[in-house]
Amino acid sequence: MFKVVVGLITGLLFGLGMNVSQMVNPYKVLNFLDVSGNWDASLAFVIGGALLVFVPFYHLLIKPRSHAVNGEPIQCSTLKTISPKLIIGSIIFGIGWGMVGICPGPAVASLLRGEVAIYWFLLSMLLGHYLSKRLFSRA
Repeated sequence: MFKVVVGLITGLLFGLGMNVSQMVNPYKVLNFLDVSGNWDASLAFVIGGALLVFVPFYHLLIKPRSHAVNGEPIQCSTLKTISPKLIIGSIIFGIGWGMVGICPGPAVASLLRGEVAIYWFLLSMLLGHYLSKRLFSRA
């Protein structure tokens, strides 16, 4: 039950923060990514503010622990190489993000806004996830 409560509280904070900061607004995100045109630097302040809060908490509370608040073990990746799959996946992700200005986290956070495009985006994202699992599990 504790894991559920922790998940609900952290999800609520995440979704609230994404909506209040306007990180769920695709036009704001696209303007943030357009550094050579109509650049909107406000999301840099959102990211900077989040880091100012996160970094001290990380070093004081998270890094010294072996288990998360919900009891799950904290496992960091030991991979140190950059694989072709990582590069290709990053390029595909960047193309999708640049085309519409929607990232998966903000898309989930904006589900209750009722925008039909978000539902199509999430459905397509899940389909892409499924197809990639099918394609790469055979290799």
